[in-house]
Amino acid sequence: MLSSFLSRVGKDYKACFHSKHFLLSFFIGIFMFSAALVISSYAVGFATASASNPVTDLILDNVRVFDVDGFFVNGAVIMVLFIITVCFLSPRRIPFAAKTIALFIVIRSLFIILTHIGSFPTQAVIDPSTQNFLQDIIGTNLYSSLFLGKDSFFSGHTGLPFLMAYLYWDKRWLRYIFIGLSIMFGIVVLLGHLHYTIDVLSAFFIAYGIYRMARVLFPTDLRFEG
Repeated sequence: MLSSFLSRVGKDYKACFHSKHFLLSFFIGIFMFSAALVISSYAVGFATASASNPVTDLILDNVRVFDVDGFFVNGAVIMVLFIITVCFLSPRRIPFAAKTIALFIVIRSLFIILTHIGSFPTQAVIDPSTQNFLQDIIGTNLYSSLFLGKDSFFSGHTGLPFLMAYLYWDKRWLRYIFIGLSIMFGIVVLLGHLHYTIDVLSAFFIAYGIYRMARVLFPTDLRFEG
């Protein structure tokens, strides 16, 4: 069964990379995604330097802080690796997925540039010294922008897996996994006081809105998924 599945994936890649339209869309998607990461890094740096005072939060004010360092960092890394694996096992979906995720990152960058609320006064400590291997792989700047910045609104840990659920909505098991991850990370960042409640709740609605925007902005990429 595994060999037949991998054979089918190989045939999909062969068919896709013989299409000039697919190749063009593929490389545009990868470029957009890479550019979005750079934009996000600068946006997080700006938001961190401009962070103002914290505000009160009905949920966080009444829930003690839990140590979620491992879940917040290592869990996110595992999720990203899972997303990459899922995408590359479905080559026809890569252009639309890459562009949609890039749109998600850019819109989130815009939001955090506009909103400079400081971190909640009590929160879990994210210790970068325990993640030296990860910093070596992705670089200190990218690591800091992903896990150590003051980028509050909205929660990327919650919004990204929820967005992925829509990208793979027709695959029931993937849909449920991504929705489950979204809920789990929403709980994790709230227990660690790493995001305000509004950051988590809004992420579900914004992710859905970004998905609908992507279907309008990148309609030609949807035909590759058929």
